[in-house]
Amino acid sequence: MASVELVGVEKRFGSFSALQHLDLSVADGEFLVLLGPSGCGKTTTMRMVAGLEEATAGEILIGGRRVNDALPKDRDVAMVFQNYGLYPHMSVAQNIGYPLKVRGIGGPDREGRVKRAAEKVELGPLLHRKPRELSGGQRQRVALARAIVRTPQVFLMDEPLSNLDAKLRVTMRAEIKHLQHELGVTTIYVTHDQIEAMTLAHRVAVMNGGVIQQLDTPEAIYDRPANLFVAGFIGSPPMNLVPGRIAGGTFQAPGITIAGAFPAAGGDVILGIRSEDVTIAAPGEGSIEGQVYASELTGEAVLVTVSAGGARLIARAPRSFRGGFGSPIALNVDAGKIHLFDEATGRRIAFADRSDGG
Repeated sequence: MASVELVGVEKRFGSFSALQHLDLSVADGEFLVLLGPSGCGKTTTMRMVAGLEEATAGEILIGGRRVNDALPKDRDVAMVFQNYGLYPHMSVAQNIGYPLKVRGIGGPDREGRVKRAAEKVELGPLLHRKPRELSGGQRQRVALARAIVRTPQVFLMDEPLSNLDAKLRVTMRAEIKHLQHELGVTTIYVTHDQIEAMTLAHRVAVMNGGVIQQLDTPEAIYDRPANLFVAGFIGSPPMNLVPGRIAGGTFQAPGITIAGAFPAAGGDVILGIRSEDVTIAAPGEGSIEGQVYASELTGEAVLVTVSAGGARLIARAPRSFRGGFGSPIALNVDAGKIHLFDEATGRRIAFADRSDGG
């Protein structure tokens, strides 16, 4: 096992800068998720760790060893791809054992390691089958077993669940998390799915425009987003964001006034509040008055979109909620859960009375 460190890493494709002076340390045994939209630089970062892309500047270290000039096969990393990358003419056992074969490991040693890797992902009875005889989830397990069998220093996983249906993704998330805990191998996992990031990671690096916007635990990122991008990207549904102004310690926006212990200094801000911190009230009994714009039953709750003034806010209501389009409705917000962001810079504004400490 080994740590991974990127120091001042940059990647340019001609005049386009894909990564801008990236500093990142992944501890030995840590599960780190690189999260962000398409084009944010997360896959490029992983490919440079793997040796599939060359860094334009900076250093990449695995286990304290500089690997910028090392070939992919000499970096002792194993990569799991989105499209599985299985050989269709080989059996499951042959696919799993192929990395050992190319290293000249054969006989009982290879067979034993293949069997142990297969058992870890519950593929023991399927070793004789070909990939075409497997489900999508089983094929992904083969790809995982092929990575495990090498006992690498680092696992690199590039959106490995994106080709699976929703039910299988939930199952495979649990299997990957348990497997990484059991093996204790340093893992870097790339995804655009914030649910995967929040459920799998020890820490999440939220990326945008080739820059890490925030690097912290899932809980800290959810509770204290560093800027507007993180606030809008993390959460399902995303955080409600309302442009307005602080005046006399009160937040004011068209049709919305929220009193609270806000910073005394006035200024243009963006107020953020998560849907679970907004409650439904009867018309005339809330701090925000509006009309029902839409409602969506998710199973355990109803997401109610309310049009208030010039903004739309989403509240999480009990599953028994019923409200017709355009019907009057009121909202209350938990003042202790409000976030403020500077409108000009997008950065989070800390203020003293937030229940999470700012």
